[in-house]
Amino acid sequence: MSTLARTYRESLALLTDLYQLTMAYGYWKAGKQRQEAAFHLFFRTLPFEGGYAVACGIEPAIEFLQQFRFRDDDLAYLAEVPGADGRPLFDAGFLAHLRELHLACDVDMVPEGTAVFPQEPLVRVRGPIVHAQLLETALLNLVNFQTLIATKAARVAQAARGEPVVEFGLRRAQGIDGGLAASRAAYVGGCAGTSNLLAGKLYGIPVRGTHAHSWVMSFATERAAFQAYAEALPNNCVFLVDTYDTLEGVRHAIEVGRWLREHGYPLLGIRLDSGDLAYLSIEARKLLDAAGFTETPIMASNDLDEHLIASLKQQGATIASWGVGTRLATAYDQPALGGVYKLTAVRQPGGEWEPRVKLSEQAVKVTTPGILQVRRYRSGGEFVGDMIYDERFPPTGDPLIVDPLDPTRRKRFGTDTEHEELLVPVFRGGRCVYTPPPLEEVRQRVQRQLAQFHAGVKRFVNPHRYPVGLEQGLHQRKTELVLQARGVATT
Repeated sequence: MSTLARTYRESLALLTDLYQLTMAYGYWKAGKQRQEAAFHLFFRTLPFEGGYAVACGIEPAIEFLQQFRFRDDDLAYLAEVPGADGRPLFDAGFLAHLRELHLACDVDMVPEGTAVFPQEPLVRVRGPIVHAQLLETALLNLVNFQTLIATKAARVAQAARGEPVVEFGLRRAQGIDGGLAASRAAYVGGCAGTSNLLAGKLYGIPVRGTHAHSWVMSFATERAAFQAYAEALPNNCVFLVDTYDTLEGVRHAIEVGRWLREHGYPLLGIRLDSGDLAYLSIEARKLLDAAGFTETPIMASNDLDEHLIASLKQQGATIASWGVGTRLATAYDQPALGGVYKLTAVRQPGGEWEPRVKLSEQAVKVTTPGILQVRRYRSGGEFVGDMIYDERFPPTGDPLIVDPLDPTRRKRFGTDTEHEELLVPVFRGGRCVYTPPPLEEVRQRVQRQLAQFHAGVKRFVNPHRYPVGLEQGLHQRKTELVLQARGVATT
């Protein structure tokens, strides 16, 4: 049973917006249900003013597609949805059509854990227009949030410079599903574990945690609280030392640490959760070292993010592991990714694809037509640029990319430049042809990907802009379509 099915026992076909059903109904009424369409899921702007994003939520999206069916209770509900006149919005024939609907789409996705950039499709859906339209909202829901959190986690892990980061965000997450999705995505992005036990059970993520301030406050003294905890769980002792006086708390932890040693257990660490973390960690390290606990690490929490961790390291903090909660699980400074799902081509069964373009007064919102693929180029062990091209017109010669927002920015690749295609087949005719890798492998992919980008792309402030552009021929065809749509002569 998939993780999605274990978490949600009911059908998720209605995890969508009403207008997806009204459009599907309109297609059906207009006799367009056999028409095929191509949609692409992508985002327009990088989150956190950063230089990259990490694709995540792909495996849950695959599970959703595998289970997509309208059940009797879904259809019974839809039969009761009223129009503005109080009469049923959908007729019985359409509901019968939904009852028999089995996804028949071809779906291509980037492998989970891939570094991705604006305008690049993360998901491509081709198939009957009713089918493809009904997938929009759920795919965006599953991919947008987890991509956002995985990106944040990758930044936090980067700031920690290889030291373990534990995700602590469940209590501040956006509901049950938000907490589970955040824990999963944070692990993909680079966190070493989570405090979320349900996420541990469902996804196999290592779980971490010891005690809170309430444990200490329930005893007459802090020393007694630490001693009682050590006696109860001698193999899990990381003491939270800032309930009353932080440095005095460190001394109490050392006293109980000696008791643990006598009984054959190490003091696994102390945790700082308030105050001047740089100063307190330095002073705590002195106390621990002087008492012979040189191997006992110091953990810190308290509204941390990548910027605070980087600052603490710059200040010489002696913190060896990090608990990051609210600002990670809620993507504190970027509430949404802003991914979109746009129609880019249509065709009649057996016919040729006809490209479609959406116009806007904002250049960033003008869509790219065609059946799109992304080709990533590598030179000298480093990624050097991405090309978005139409599969029907693959690049030839020394391919040239054109920045979709600034046509004067261009980059050429040699014909012998090493490259790979990012979108891989996942469904063909509605049948899954792809086996998602284990979560640990996805997590490792993130690290391999980021290691192949120039350091400037990974800067937190004013990162280098990684080259992404449209293949020259695609740029020209898009320009012609835009001009035609605006009634401007092209000859």
